[in-house]
Amino acid sequence: MDQLRNSMQYIASGRASLATEVAGDGETVVFLHANVCDRRMWRAQFDRMSATHKVVAYDRRGFGETRAEPEDFSALADLVAVLEATAGGQPAILVGCSLGGRIALDAAIRHPSRVGALVLIAPNVAGAPDPVYAPDIEALMKQSKQAEVSGDLERLNAMKARLWLDGPLASEGRVAGPARDLLLDMNGIALRSAPFGSDVDIQPFYHRLDEIAVPTLVVWGELDFPYVQDRCRHVVAAVPGAQEHEMPDVAHLPSLERPADVTTLVTEFVRRHAGTGR
Repeated sequence: MDQLRNSMQYIASGRASLATEVAGDGETVVFLHANVCDRRMWRAQFDRMSATHKVVAYDRRGFGETRAEPEDFSALADLVAVLEATAGGQPAILVGCSLGGRIALDAAIRHPSRVGALVLIAPNVAGAPDPVYAPDIEALMKQSKQAEVSGDLERLNAMKARLWLDGPLASEGRVAGPARDLLLDMNGIALRSAPFGSDVDIQPFYHRLDEIAVPTLVVWGELDFPYVQDRCRHVVAAVPGAQEHEMPDVAHLPSLERPADVTTLVTEFVRRHAGTGR
């Protein structure tokens, strides 16, 4: 990483100081991380795209280097604070995974003038039907709940890697090496985080996806939870003109598993749609 081109900002939002990494110049691309990661999940994409765009990645409350005093808050308002500080008043391209995807979708619906395009990887969708699990996946979810109740953070962290990195449709330990080490480090920080409050600004928008009017790419892995895959297909069907891409042999976190492939997907989509949003 070229440290001369990167800078850290600590952006105030309520009682939080959001650790925000910024690099490059040009149209702004903002990366929003999953709920078991922090901004480091986007390292490959961030570094590659900083050559052609202004890239921004921040840690949400309870993750990475962000510090927050306990309070009720809005994750969407935190994103808006980051956009106000980094995007120069212009629409930004939002790239979000999982819960980060939910925040990106929410921004496109409630703050459409701030969003120029969306890349959504296995996004959450507020108001979507509750998941229904097959018996084998239900057993894994019970193990995860037991680990949470036990208070054994190492056990819980390992279970999160089993579910979200390996994927419930694959064997435990399928993804090893640096990707697993990074996931365990990122989620370990989140699990040990001090209480920081609750997001009180989650408004259902499952029924409003047809209001999104910017170029949208939805990506998911074939080894992810079936309900996540179904939800992604619904987003593709509901968002006008949305494109889809299913990645083989990948679960919920393809930017960790297949960083080069995700970088190519994101950069090609952004290149095709740069400047076409509002």
